[in-house]
Amino acid sequence: MTPNLGGPYSCAKKRAPQETDPSKLMAEALEFGKEEWDKSQMKKPCKESIAKCSSKRAFLLPLSSSLWISPGPLRIVVLILTAGLTWILGSILLGTHGSSFSRLQQLFSSPENAVTTEPRARKYKCGLPQPCPEQHLAFRVVSGAANVIGPKICLEDKMLMSSVKDNVGRGLNIALVNGVNGELLEARSFDMWAGDVNDLLKFIRPLHEGTLVFVASYDDPATKMNDETRKIFSELGSTNAKELAFRDSWVFVGAKGVQDKSPFEQHVKNSKNTNKYEGWPEALELEGCIPQRTVGTQ
Repeated sequence: MTPNLGGPYSCAKKRAPQETDPSKLMAEALEFGKEEWDKSQMKKPCKESIAKCSSKRAFLLPLSSSLWISPGPLRIVVLILTAGLTWILGSILLGTHGSSFSRLQQLFSSPENAVTTEPRARKYKCGLPQPCPEQHLAFRVVSGAANVIGPKICLEDKMLMSSVKDNVGRGLNIALVNGVNGELLEARSFDMWAGDVNDLLKFIRPLHEGTLVFVASYDDPATKMNDETRKIFSELGSTNAKELAFRDSWVFVGAKGVQDKSPFEQHVKNSKNTNKYEGWPEALELEGCIPQRTVGTQ
């Protein structure tokens, strides 16, 4: 038995060769257009397999003529690209290019992936969320974090002490400020672990009336403290100086000659049960507005 070599796509029988002059075919396509071209070609008999005949009919015209493209997905893709390019060109010419692309991006982006930008809160002097009233000084005091991150003391948007300024150290970091005009008088750090407490006493004993005292702890603020040191800080308005201990966190703002306890003070004890860091409590942050002292005020 002879095997069927043609398969299901073979022609039924051989036919006489037909006219296939390329110039005549081109003229015919140009004259009648794509639809007539399809009809005329489909009526012509097939000399080879159906698949080969269809392929030839689809690509008989050269690409340079661009009169038509074979039916199917390729035509759809070309139509979509043409429409898209036309839309983009029109948007650019009409001056709506940016807004059109924004709307297109919104259409293709899911609500879950959309980034909602909230208005950034305005910051005032020293990063305060609200401005201070007139005749008040804005400040922010931040204690050190463990023995890694140094403290900061800011007054009227000026950094008085910080690691960047390279004027902070282990122990107590103290800035003395003129209570009338807010000018910095002096800023120093005192090692309360291995330093000499007499250096601290010489610094805080001769304060003038109305001098503002800004204090920020770093690592250990209290090991070298004695009774006189604690008493002086208490007279400056501190409530927690008497109980300050090894590696406590402490921030304080007081003044020479205050009658009441200062409202600007925070203190966290060093405790294994509550420490945020291994061996140290959390860092503290204190901010607010201090009324300026007027000349002649007692």
